[in-house]
Amino acid sequence: MTSQAIHFGTSGWRGIIAEDFTFPGVRRASAAIAGHVLARKKSPTLIVGCDTRFFSPEFALAAAAVLRSHGCRVLLCGEATPTPVIAHAILHGKLDGGVNITASHNPAAYNGLKFSGPDGGPALPEITKDIEKRAAALADGPPDHHQIENDFPGINPREPYFEQLRRMIRFDVLAKANGSFVCDAVHGCGAGWLDRILTDHGIAETEIRAERDVLFEGTGPDPSEENLAPLMKAVAEKKALAGLATDGDADRFGIVDRDGRFVSPNHILGLVFDYLLETRGYKLGASRSVATTQLLDAVAKLHGVKIYETPVGFKYVGPLLREDKIALGGEESAGMTIRGHLPEKDGILACLLVAEMIAARQASVADQLRDLFRRVGREFWPVRMNLHLPDDAQAKLPARLREDFKEFAGRRVTRTDRTDGVQLTFDDGAWVLMRPSGTEPVVRIYTESTTPAESQKLAEDARAWIVQ
Repeated sequence: MTSQAIHFGTSGWRGIIAEDFTFPGVRRASAAIAGHVLARKKSPTLIVGCDTRFFSPEFALAAAAVLRSHGCRVLLCGEATPTPVIAHAILHGKLDGGVNITASHNPAAYNGLKFSGPDGGPALPEITKDIEKRAAALADGPPDHHQIENDFPGINPREPYFEQLRRMIRFDVLAKANGSFVCDAVHGCGAGWLDRILTDHGIAETEIRAERDVLFEGTGPDPSEENLAPLMKAVAEKKALAGLATDGDADRFGIVDRDGRFVSPNHILGLVFDYLLETRGYKLGASRSVATTQLLDAVAKLHGVKIYETPVGFKYVGPLLREDKIALGGEESAGMTIRGHLPEKDGILACLLVAEMIAARQASVADQLRDLFRRVGREFWPVRMNLHLPDDAQAKLPARLREDFKEFAGRRVTRTDRTDGVQLTFDDGAWVLMRPSGTEPVVRIYTESTTPAESQKLAEDARAWIVQ
């Protein structure tokens, strides 16, 4: 029987449970990771954790058993643990890396495996290629049931991570918020983390969807506008200052304003970047993926700092943080980190920064955004659309995206960027990006213009071009 190919996409190896993501695959991927790590250090120590998905604890135990059988020392998290907490534990404990069983925000049918190196960040492509190559050379073998006893050394990374947050967040400012917050874990592993640290600092909060639900109410743990309807309702009912949501592994954020309206993650990135430059005294820029709002560019120009553009994938942020070039690293898919923190997305940190910003400015997110648009001199309204294409159409798309675009949908193209997919910029500064997803079998369309209606029209034009 041929072993299933293991491919690491934008953020780890993900697949549909029992079809693509299986116990034999997890064992083979873990053996490949062990080979990779042992080639660099004789007696490495790795942390293994997981999210709240179906079979995640069991997959984590299988991974830990294989890593140990190959000579790695394994520290096993005793509860569902957010991705940023695992990243911090690697750095804090000077570990050699970590294996995390998570499919992050993907739909409930998925699970995944993510490997982080000793810097705590997602493994870079040269590392994942080595792991893929090693996995391809291995056969699926039967499990060694003697190795699957739960007798691994445990680790409790909570207090060191909370201490790190206390260094990053001005809880004295946050404590002066004139109101409360609603925390939504979306049935993921942010439950007991974001709400807990707020409560520890005397900040009023209410938590919803904290219990484990492996079906995620039939959708998925993505803190998107459509999935946060319960949070919107709770914010309105509680008359809260804001709703703060995290995704399945708490590396992404979702924000609902006090009027119950969802706020685009792109707008949050622009606001937080502006707030950090105002309050932290940084003279540093920001990094953004090619798919992320150019509101960040406008804020950078306002403050006289630089923007660094990267391909999609948070693994590209770490080097810029280590070189101390950026105050904020952001991606439109609700990923954020800041200077002095982790080379990994942290939805808990992002939610706390938004709460601090609201408390400090004593204004709604919408009011702050209007003021920011006024100060930068124009508005930015991003749209993202996902397209599920037949296999044949998906296979043909890369070649079509390599076409030479002089115009698109009746607009003159003034700039073409192929950093990731193809991004076309037009006369008026509006742009469209089309790229295959690195985590799901979909094509993503991103647009940005000065009005929501124009951005939506541009997205529809791109959809029509792709499906023609």
